[in-house]
Amino acid sequence: MTAAAYLVDVRRMEAFSAVELYALLKLRVDVFVVEQACAYPELDGKDADSLHLRLIIDGETAAYARLWKPENGGPRIGRVIVAPAHRGSGLGGALMRAAIEACEAHFPGQPIALSAQSHLEPFYRSLGFIPTSAEYVEDGIPHLDMARPTEGLAQAN
Repeated sequence: MTAAAYLVDVRRMEAFSAVELYALLKLRVDVFVVEQACAYPELDGKDADSLHLRLIIDGETAAYARLWKPENGGPRIGRVIVAPAHRGSGLGGALMRAAIEACEAHFPGQPIALSAQSHLEPFYRSLGFIPTSAEYVEDGIPHLDMARPTEGLAQAN
């Protein structure tokens, strides 16, 4: 299956309507809490200070990532989701390329960090990310920290 045409939407939380925000948070809870069977505080207090990137197909969020910049460090990409109905279509790569572009536009010249589920290391490596930690378990799922150096875009293309 190939990715359908999509619209890239990047905005802050306060720019969403209540209905849009509900749908976005429901998708995150459905995937991260229910599907992955991880009981943890999905609403973690970082959303108000983040950029929310969506790939929209036919008015629905098909893929999503949260971008934020902690006080001490460069930008981070997190909460990376492809909605179940759109998995296997190539939207994961499209989402991450859009997230990298948004980080480079909003936080120029800084390495980009993320916490990857370990089985996705090859995917993130293909986008220029390199491991920066040993594997660790978070919410019962093996992860590792990864970063994309500022010259990562040239390396990944």
